[in-house]
Amino acid sequence: MSTFWSIWISVIVLGTIFGCWWLLWATRKSQTTDTETEKTMGHSFDGIEEYDNPLPKWWFYLFLGTCIFALGYLALYPGLGNFKGLLGWSQHGQWEEEMQLADARYGELYAQFEETPVPELAQNEQAMRMGQRLFANNCAVCHGTAARGSVGFPNLTDDDWLWGGSPEEILATLHNGRQGNMPAKGVMPNMNATQVDQVVNYVLAYSGREKNAEAAKAGEQVFAQACAACHGADGKGNTALGAPNLTNNSWLYGSTYEWIEETVLYGRQNEMPAQSDRLSDAQIQILAAYVYGLSND
Repeated sequence: MSTFWSIWISVIVLGTIFGCWWLLWATRKSQTTDTETEKTMGHSFDGIEEYDNPLPKWWFYLFLGTCIFALGYLALYPGLGNFKGLLGWSQHGQWEEEMQLADARYGELYAQFEETPVPELAQNEQAMRMGQRLFANNCAVCHGTAARGSVGFPNLTDDDWLWGGSPEEILATLHNGRQGNMPAKGVMPNMNATQVDQVVNYVLAYSGREKNAEAAKAGEQVFAQACAACHGADGKGNTALGAPNLTNNSWLYGSTYEWIEETVLYGRQNEMPAQSDRLSDAQIQILAAYVYGLSND
């Protein structure tokens, strides 16, 4: 934080506290008596009159104590710009201290889990409870709390994997992340509108849902030229490329004609962020076991 903003924040904070103190002092000074009185302020509303009585002492001292407490707090803890406080406390320091305590408490257990194979670890109830919390904190925002995914985010509870569902492949996904790219085919010189319609009908024909059988038949050749390199000649995908299986009626971006047409025309971009910079190797091992267990009872 620059010196200017540090001073700016300090002035606002201290000005607020001393402003409250001045308001209390000015109000107290303007009172005409220190005891309760029958004298009114000279106005009434709906038959109710306001008495000219002093502030209750308990209220006055509580307000004053609050101002003193605020100044003491700001002296001990950060709150005045770049001033770190006499105690030297910081959020980062507090986090590091808590992490050290956690490592001391769970380090041995984490080390044990890290050395345990993923399929075996998936049978450990304690590890799975830890994995569930790790998933909720790091994965549920995209894949959902039940891990069933949503549009653009894979369902992790079935046996359909974009990049492979073996323990090694799941670990590689978590450690390094994944970058999926479905190139747009509707931009010349790729496909024209007729060819897009043909290939969409051909893909829908895998599940018997084509709109035009003649277009679907013509789309086989278009698919072989433009799509088979990634999805395979049989349309069953390629986990090495993250190309989905188009024959199992499991869709990442929707299965209607319009959804598939949009995918073909404009392409899709997917990213699974790497977790190695956020989680330890042991935590990734536990998380991989949890994800593995979701589709392997």
